[in-house]
Amino acid sequence: MENEKMTTELSRKTGNNPFRESTDLSVKNQASTSLEVAESSRQMAEVQASMAIAKRFPRNNIDAMDRILQACQRPSLAEQAIYTYPRGGQQVTGPTIKLAEAIAQNWGNINFGIRELGQHNNKSTILAYAWDLETNTRSEKVFEVSHVRHTKKGNYKLEDPRDIYEMVANQGARRLRNCILSIIPGDVIDAALREVEETQFKNMGAPEEQIKKMLEAFLKYKIVKKHIEDRLKHPLKSITNSELVSLRNIFNSIRDGYSKPEDWFNMEL
Repeated sequence: MENEKMTTELSRKTGNNPFRESTDLSVKNQASTSLEVAESSRQMAEVQASMAIAKRFPRNNIDAMDRILQACQRPSLAEQAIYTYPRGGQQVTGPTIKLAEAIAQNWGNINFGIRELGQHNNKSTILAYAWDLETNTRSEKVFEVSHVRHTKKGNYKLEDPRDIYEMVANQGARRLRNCILSIIPGDVIDAALREVEETQFKNMGAPEEQIKKMLEAFLKYKIVKKHIEDRLKHPLKSITNSELVSLRNIFNSIRDGYSKPEDWFNMEL
């Protein structure tokens, strides 16, 4: 009895009441669960409303295709729209995430995005998805992103929330691209690629200006003039429009993580 009185008195003085801590934790858990349920209900209501609107205002495929081709005529989109990556000794090209998003936005009635499902053990569990609200066709990918940056000098854990966000966004973009492209008709994608290729050639600008912009962009990945000239097998001043377009697509590939500088250039020079 004396021990119980002493424990109670000590708890009052120190504020270290085990019963109150347990109650507080229970309240916090209940509040967290309530928020999750509320968020889930909100998202479900938004989806149902979006599907109802999509059924009421279905896409006109001809108008949608026209919007996509018009978007592909913008030089600012075209120069970031195609990436090139090496496969089996050949160069393969494809639409970047920026082009995939532009196609989805103009095709219409598509819900797409990246969502973090949770964090645990220094990893983020991510959902990338694309959903055609008219046809109820859905593509999604769940994957994990480790909060670790890999460098030549070794690996280190990411602590800054901004660094974690950027890594998640970068890796999520590739999955999101695949989700979007899997629900868009293939002929629509092919037409968009042809249009951006034509736009690239139409808007090359002065070679000197393009070379300067290209060198500044590649410098971020420690790719300099000698690396590019070694690949071209001639001085940069003799570069052709086709070579400029090819180098731009290679840059997009490196930037988006589909390839590495050493896949294209002799980085030991």
